[in-house]
Amino acid sequence: MPFVCKLNREIYRVVTEEIICDEVIITEKQIEHIKERHPGDFEKFSVYMKETIESPDYILKVSKPFTAMILKEIELDGKKLRLILRIKTSIDPVEYKNSIITFQHVRDKEW
Repeated sequence: MPFVCKLNREIYRVVTEEIICDEVIITEKQIEHIKERHPGDFEKFSVYMKETIESPDYILKVSKPFTAMILKEIELDGKKLRLILRIKTSIDPVEYKNSIITFQHVRDKEW
């Protein structure tokens, strides 16, 4: 599973106080999901995954447990990105890591 970056536990405490690890990964299954559901976004924007997680503009707690919606506006062309991150907690199997669920660019009206 490709390692993406380290998670700053402090800024992600808005989602949960219980963050078990700081490694963020993306599985091949989720890469395929992104490529199928959001054609072209992975190829164009995957280089910004690390920056989106490490320097988010907004971190929103969503209805799914231990899950964050991360929003980031990239300086290059003003593109806006949305990343969904599942944070590992003590209820998860020991081998799990913080994991990217999806990643895409969003239109201004969705922002």
